[in-house]
Amino acid sequence: MQNLYKNIALMALVSFALINKGTAQQTPTFSEYNYNPYLINSAFAGLAPSAEIGISNTGTFNQIEGSPKSFALSFHTPLNRGKIGLGAGLIRDEIGVTTSTSAFATYSYKIFFDTKKNRPYWQIYTPNSLSFSISPGVQQYQDNLLELGIMDDPNFAMNINATVPTIGLGFLLNLADIYVGFSTPNVIGDMLVSDDNVEINVPYYGYLGYRFFSNKFEELMIKPNLLLKYENGAPFQIDMNIAVSFKNRFELGTGYRSNSSINLLAGVYLFKNIRAIYSYNVATNNSTLGNTHGIIATYRFGQGFSRD
Repeated sequence: MQNLYKNIALMALVSFALINKGTAQQTPTFSEYNYNPYLINSAFAGLAPSAEIGISNTGTFNQIEGSPKSFALSFHTPLNRGKIGLGAGLIRDEIGVTTSTSAFATYSYKIFFDTKKNRPYWQIYTPNSLSFSISPGVQQYQDNLLELGIMDDPNFAMNINATVPTIGLGFLLNLADIYVGFSTPNVIGDMLVSDDNVEINVPYYGYLGYRFFSNKFEELMIKPNLLLKYENGAPFQIDMNIAVSFKNRFELGTGYRSNSSINLLAGVYLFKNIRAIYSYNVATNNSTLGNTHGIIATYRFGQGFSRD
């Protein structure tokens, strides 16, 4: 197989020839975003009954040089009887010679209403709510083009290092059995970017999920969900996933990401307060980037994930 950096250099050369600008990568779509949805939609901030700390990692164990790697650290908590949520996150995304590091804070506000629904006693339930959020932040974008070793091309004659102020927005309707949301990590795009050579393509996310529960199988909950991602200049992305939870003790799931991968996951809840999820993404369409491992770990304070 040809060296991945040469492939990246070739793609970068074509891109520069077409637009003469660098394109900053946006918030990565982690393989199992359902277990840290705050990274996709900041309106999830403070939705849990108590504070949460989450760590997400994708691609670190990949053997292919230059393949995508993402790491995220997040914290969010409810305040004022859950009406207000505060949060903060740090995301680092790498591919080839390009690195993007984003830091952001979140303020969310919820309008509560409740209806009686048939739900298992062990579901960690938050009353029906409509959430809105705003997330100011900053993204540091680095493109180390000199490492590619491409000579005699002015587009690769210097590295790119840019600071990008961001403002994210989120909306979420959360019911006992269904949830739907819409979000973007940077509604202002490249209006305030520090380097004119960097062009920002803003992603938009649509998020929908359902929680199936039956009295006949009261120890199980089935959770299908759908994520839609639109970004100018990139293929429209569809993520379809389904997971089965056993009393918030074990989880198994699978999913499909359009033109990209088939996803498998297994999770376990430890010591009431800890949830650990392992995911394995099997690349499709003969991708040169190979298969990907992912790990998500969450610590929830208070009563944690258990009501036993």
